[in-house]
Amino acid sequence: MDATPFSTQGARPLGPTLPGAGRPQFGQGSASAMSMKWSALHDAADAVGAMAGIAPQPMKADVRNFPALMRDLGGWRRELAEQGIEDLSAIMEPGVSALLAAHARGANPAAAAMALWSEFQIARDAVLALAPPKGAGGPIRRA
Repeated sequence: MDATPFSTQGARPLGPTLPGAGRPQFGQGSASAMSMKWSALHDAADAVGAMAGIAPQPMKADVRNFPALMRDLGGWRRELAEQGIEDLSAIMEPGVSALLAAHARGANPAAAAMALWSEFQIARDAVLALAPPKGAGGPIRRA
């Protein structure tokens, strides 16, 4: 093995740098985290639904785009949406763990899974209610 010290002084990148590479702005990073949590919550809800005997449902565009909408709106709506998603996670995480533990012990978790799935749907709909009604953004302006 060569013990020659390595120096990057004066070195140039091997290829072109990526546009926008570097540290993301805080707002973009938190919106991305919100999108990932939102998606993971729906994946967990699909798993709970499967345990309850409910077929997975395709995610509608307004539900899928909710985190991006909240990012664009900002302010109090975004803060409440982030808190609502955290609250949903706090409900789902121990619930899914309990369902899996019951299933591992040979119990039928269908009734408990149905209850958790219903609670998720109700809580998620409350979070979705933070989005302004369609068409409430004011008149469309064109240049």
